Amino acid sequence: MSSPTTRMQDAVRILMLIDKAAEPISNSDVSADAALASAVGVVRSQVRLQKLDFWVRNPDYLANELLNDYENGDQDLALLGLAAEILDTEEPEMRRYPMLRYLFGAYEDLEDALAVLRHADLVVRRKQGRPGHVTRTDYFLLQAGRDTVAKIGTDFPELMWYSARSALVVQLAEGQGATQLKDRQYIVDEYLNTSHGVRIPSITERARRRLAAIREEIEEKQE
Repeated sequence: MSSPTTRMQDAVRILMLIDKAAEPISNSDVSADAALASAVGVVRSQVRLQKLDFWVRNPDYLANELLNDYENGDQDLALLGLAAEILDTEEPEMRRYPMLRYLFGAYEDLEDALAVLRHADLVVRRKQGRPGHVTRTDYFLLQAGRDTVAKIGTDFPELMWYSARSALVVQLAEGQGATQLKDRQYIVDEYLNTSHGVRIPSITERARRRLAAIREEIEEKQE
């Protein structure tokens, strides 16, 4: 298992995830909020951000979901190739950063990382509800945040792995709300059965066995 993430590493990962996951903003979002004048997109709800981040942080679970989509869909070989791109390498071992299992699924405190982004005026956080009863937290990406992602890509190309994986995760989650993503992750037994407050275990070897079985089935059909 890879070592724990640093605050700055988390900030870079979350910035790139928000950049890829951000939806278009509406006029009502920015009309009465001067701080959002340069906003270029928004991720609606902390739950959604956490669920997407789980797949970025856990390539083994991401690959397993790609295999699910392959088997439950029209057996698109592109999906199989994307899963193989992860499982045929040491990515699940080298890039995996486990998350804790809480009452509503995988969770990791993102406040330190988001504080870095907010302090640098890259992201603006807006809460809905009232003090003591927040109903939703939205994360607005500012133009400076998008420009920073581009600069990171130029100056530190090795960090663009986060951007590439974020794009894949967003593609996997397309059309699904935060609750649907949560329910989808609960389907995995290892995730569901992890005790409260314990880090969710790896499923790398099981996912690799699935990939091998699918490949064997394809070979048999071609004979």
